[in-house]
Amino acid sequence: MNYKLEICANSVASCLQAQKGGAYRVELCASIPEGGTTPSYATIALARELLNIKLHVIIRPRGGDFLYSPLEHKIMLNDIEAAKKLHADGVVIGCLTPQGDIDMQRNRELIDAAEGMSVTFHRAFDMSRDPFESLENIISLGCDRLLTSGQQPKAEQGITLIKQLVRQAGERIIIMPGSGINEYNIAKIARETGAKEFHLSVREKVESNMIYRNPSLSMGSTTSAIDEYAQEITSALRVEKALKSLLQEG
Repeated sequence: MNYKLEICANSVASCLQAQKGGAYRVELCASIPEGGTTPSYATIALARELLNIKLHVIIRPRGGDFLYSPLEHKIMLNDIEAAKKLHADGVVIGCLTPQGDIDMQRNRELIDAAEGMSVTFHRAFDMSRDPFESLENIISLGCDRLLTSGQQPKAEQGITLIKQLVRQAGERIIIMPGSGINEYNIAKIARETGAKEFHLSVREKVESNMIYRNPSLSMGSTTSAIDEYAQEITSALRVEKALKSLLQEG
């Protein structure tokens, strides 16, 4: 079975670990706690310079919902041009209407800007009103794949819908489960959904080398727990284990 792993990479370091572990592709993102936003120009450039595997870049100007202003839409168009200039292999997009449908006009403009690149429709789909109608609209836009958790917090919880989407899609688009997938549940999700591509993070905490630490303030949000003296970096070993689990399933 020709399974493919896409690793959600939050840094160039994570990209390199994903490659070392045998990933087929990385989705490069910033601001993972917000669900992923577009990384910096320099981050994309260095990732492209150092990677031999496929590099996709998320095009998302902020966290939150997927209803974008005209100004944000222009930012996304410019970010796609930057990703293309840097020779990224693909982009990851998704816009919704206020009613929770796929925004056909906005997405088409982004896809036109990405001509020549692979296009993944991201988990904005999971916030859409009607998953089956949304899938048909995404297919009609010409996207290459759809990233989804089956409209549940984790893909394992969304297996029933993901399986239905895989059947509905047929050979027209790749359905790629993502969210909460790891080396322990990936074989089950593959077996029960029929999916062939999978999106996972498999990161581990790496402690900061800082010796002096100021305990009295935080640079980030005070409303969520963020460890400012650690980084989450993709684990090559965990990527290897996930891939091995899939191969044994196949």
